[in-house]
Amino acid sequence: MNEYQLRSSWQSKNSCLNTPGIVENQREQQILHFAGRIAILQIRPQYRYANIRILQQSPEELKSAMSTAEHNHVEASAPQFTCPMHPEVVRDQAGDCPSCGMALEPMGIVQGDEPNHELIDFTRRFWSGVALGIPVIFLAMAPHVGFSLDSLVPPRVSAWLQLVLTTPIFFWCGWPFLKRGWASLQNRSLNMFTLIATGTSAAYLFSTGAVICPEIFSSGFQANENFGNVYFESTVGIVVLVLLGQIMEQKALERTGNAIKGLLDLMPKKARKLCHGNYHEVLLESVDVGDLVQVRPGESIPLDSVVESGESGVDESWLTGESMPVSKSTGDPVKSGTMNGNGTLIFRVEYKHDQSTLSQVVRMVAEAQRSRAPSQRLADKVSAWFVPLVIAISILAFLLWLVWGPPPVFAFAVLVAVSVLIIACPCALGLATPMSIMVAVGRGAQTGVLVKDAQALEQFFSVDTLVVDKTGTLTTGKPAVTDIETNGSVREEELLQLAAAVEIASEHPLASSIVNAAEARGLQIPEANHFEAVAGMGVKGEVNGRSVLIGSAEFLRKNQCDLKRCEPVAEQLLDQGKTVVFVAIDNVASGVISVSDSIKASTKPALDQLRNKGLGIVMLTGDNAKTAHAVAAQLDISEVHAGLLPDEKAKVIAEIQSRGHCVAMAGDGINDAVALSAADVGIAMSTGSDIAVQSAGITILNGDLKGIVHARNLSAGTMKNIRQNLFLAFAYNGISIPIAAGILYPAFGILLSPIIAAGAMSLSSVSVISNALRLRKAKI
Repeated sequence: MNEYQLRSSWQSKNSCLNTPGIVENQREQQILHFAGRIAILQIRPQYRYANIRILQQSPEELKSAMSTAEHNHVEASAPQFTCPMHPEVVRDQAGDCPSCGMALEPMGIVQGDEPNHELIDFTRRFWSGVALGIPVIFLAMAPHVGFSLDSLVPPRVSAWLQLVLTTPIFFWCGWPFLKRGWASLQNRSLNMFTLIATGTSAAYLFSTGAVICPEIFSSGFQANENFGNVYFESTVGIVVLVLLGQIMEQKALERTGNAIKGLLDLMPKKARKLCHGNYHEVLLESVDVGDLVQVRPGESIPLDSVVESGESGVDESWLTGESMPVSKSTGDPVKSGTMNGNGTLIFRVEYKHDQSTLSQVVRMVAEAQRSRAPSQRLADKVSAWFVPLVIAISILAFLLWLVWGPPPVFAFAVLVAVSVLIIACPCALGLATPMSIMVAVGRGAQTGVLVKDAQALEQFFSVDTLVVDKTGTLTTGKPAVTDIETNGSVREEELLQLAAAVEIASEHPLASSIVNAAEARGLQIPEANHFEAVAGMGVKGEVNGRSVLIGSAEFLRKNQCDLKRCEPVAEQLLDQGKTVVFVAIDNVASGVISVSDSIKASTKPALDQLRNKGLGIVMLTGDNAKTAHAVAAQLDISEVHAGLLPDEKAKVIAEIQSRGHCVAMAGDGINDAVALSAADVGIAMSTGSDIAVQSAGITILNGDLKGIVHARNLSAGTMKNIRQNLFLAFAYNGISIPIAAGILYPAFGILLSPIIAAGAMSLSSVSVISNALRLRKAKI
């Protein structure tokens, strides 16, 4: 083989493989070098159909090319990270937002099964905190609930045990919050972590000093004269509760990522590409525009293409939401991720894998989820003024007591200043929202409303526009025979029986509906002979010696059938948005059969209730306009957008939001994933696709629209309960902080006793929890 032949061979194979070669070892490089600088390289396992690849490159040139390819791969796959609350923050590595302390989220599409390291880390810290914290809580609280431990564990021993057990909780379990709190001070961006770090640090450091040097804190109002007052249980409780909240947030984030992974699973990793007269499996990256690709029955279509040859029905439900497959033949376009039916199709590729419709949908879902940043918790909002206010009160109290306080002046000043910081620990404030949400989630599950995203439950209360998908949401999502009309020459059962006998051999999308209808009526389906399918027109056959034709009006006319007696009723059914097929027996048009997706019985009452609650209803669908408007007319829906692709649904939602509306989207299909993520609140019907369920914050378990009414009532009740809890929490702080600062001492000689402080703190948390538990019996 001369140099020209080698070069031609390489160019031919390279056009088919389109993948960088890999030199296995130095011996191969030496062989290649001595073979006239012609490299023979083993290729990756997925290309076993070609054992060698021939390159006219020196080992040095090859090494440089491989290095460049590896660098480009790393650069292309390395994601950047941003803060969901502050999108202007962009980092090359995962970490915490310098502004608010939240964990940064990946901006791109992260593929693979990379574990959530932060979730693993927080889970480990949480369970360690629980194991070490239970004895601390028991030792601290037992005396306050009537259990005397003095004979078993003397007070001073108890204090030292609490110190030993709390120290790893404070420094290791609570380290992420200490770090974020310190970062918030450095960045002058106070938030909830500032409050957590300040409160836990004050409680721990003061308690540690009281245990190690009790004489410094001795005073006439101590709970125990032998050692200082300790607040280790406050440190433990805050750290463990906040860790639990972070774990819940990370799990919610993982569920969001599952939607994208599910979309990626729709696209096959390989394609059967035509190379040198044969079809071979190659990675999608190796397929270029213009290549021919073969898709066999039951396989997913890998790329946006045009049918070159073959006929088949293609399930496009992920794209349009419609459950009936679409017939495809030469010249018809097909989209990536759709499912081929029973025929083999040859496609000519129009777009590479990263430009396909499915890839664009995946990117849009990722962007929509990332852009829908959760609203700041009320606790975070007030932290901007609450934290500096508490610190200012603490410093002011220290200075005032240092100047005018009774002896021992320093001990009083320190105790009062630290008491202010301790009493402001966000126990009740931190419980106010999570407790209501936790109880509401359980209550919702009892009525078929699964809340996956607490933010969605809160936000739903503000929604004023409900956007609904048609198929599977308003309707059953299962096409079925709805009408059988005859011209009087045959009975309905006979017409359906003969039609089913022919259709049972057909691959047409409507065939199974007709067969199912006959079986549902208990009809015996006879055997058909001389079956013939005419692509895009209809089918025909012979049943019990009678000729039967089923198909479009054009098909029957081409077979000299007179349709005058059937056309009027067919027009009426078409105006109702139904799909109609004509049936001719012995060349006589004998009747029509209509197939449609029926409206759920509960849909109209549920929509009426939602309208009474002030919600506007908008329909979005990938179905044709005539069918969409027919369904909308039955449900009194005035605003309808039909024939939409996934990205177009998201654009409609964005347009509604731009008019100042808060939008909830209810859908059940994969094609709804982008819209569900783009809406302020996504609501999925569990009877639909997993992708839709993973993209939504609320799931209606039984697929009944009444569940949306329950979700709305649950959201309203939850928000009312949260406001009550926040009032209790702030009222507690508003009353206790001035008392802790000693405002009553000049007039009444009253200081906040540590025992009373601990009791008040516990009572505040108990009141919040008790109020939240009322949601268990709320009527929704």
